[in-house]
Amino acid sequence: MKLARFRIGGSEPRLGRVEGDEVVDLTEEFGSSLRALLPSLDERGAEIRAAHGPRHPLADVTLLAPIDDPQKYLGIGMNYAQHAEEARAAGIPIPTSQMWFNKQVSCLNGPFGDIVKPAVSDELDYEIELGVVIGRRAKDVAVEDARSVIAGYVVANDVSVRDWLQKLSPTFTLGKSFDTHGPIGPWLTTDDEIDDPLALRMTLSVNGEVRQDADTSDMIYDIFAQIAYLSQVMTLMPGDILATGTPSGIGAPTRNFLVVGDVVRAEIEGLGAIENTVVA
Repeated sequence: MKLARFRIGGSEPRLGRVEGDEVVDLTEEFGSSLRALLPSLDERGAEIRAAHGPRHPLADVTLLAPIDDPQKYLGIGMNYAQHAEEARAAGIPIPTSQMWFNKQVSCLNGPFGDIVKPAVSDELDYEIELGVVIGRRAKDVAVEDARSVIAGYVVANDVSVRDWLQKLSPTFTLGKSFDTHGPIGPWLTTDDEIDDPLALRMTLSVNGEVRQDADTSDMIYDIFAQIAYLSQVMTLMPGDILATGTPSGIGAPTRNFLVVGDVVRAEIEGLGAIENTVVA
């Protein structure tokens, strides 16, 4: 099942189920907050799938970030083997355990919203990532049980401002949290739709040129190990988003950074694609 938040013209956000090139409006029956619906997704799944509401062509709606109000948006660094080698060759130390950082939730952006290039930097970079959305309250989760707390998946672009990331904010948070630098979507694909989230092809292109092309199997710490690790420290809550790492091909090693006018398309097998234009 694919669940989306959307607007029709200037309407308030609405909730829908995506079917082909249409979205079935579920707002009257289920409200407009996808995060609020997540804890009951298992029990109400059949009801949500069977619900009938007005149908709108996707071409006529504006898709929004599927989750716009998570309590936490966390990202892991250096979690793809080839990306770690890319970093090592550039003289960047490789962590010996999971390395997590915050993306402030105010960075969230829709799947087709503009990415603002900040005036304070010329080192704007892209990172395609598999976004995992937590579906229920989770603490001290065993690796073998971790999949049971996943509601579903989104395509994420962990947009990064490299000089703020590496020099001006060594905790990573500021360089990862500029407004508009967290586009996700295009919708939430529920976990039951994906056979193996650890075998999904992911590609990112800039102006049609493929920059990243990899498979989620290249993760050093898979998504289940990530959930087990984090939940030792903090309670993961419904709607929390985990950006699970990016493969090789980012712009930093060659200083091939994004500029105004660039169109960045990130696509993950089975989840769809997001596309964002860089603006001043």
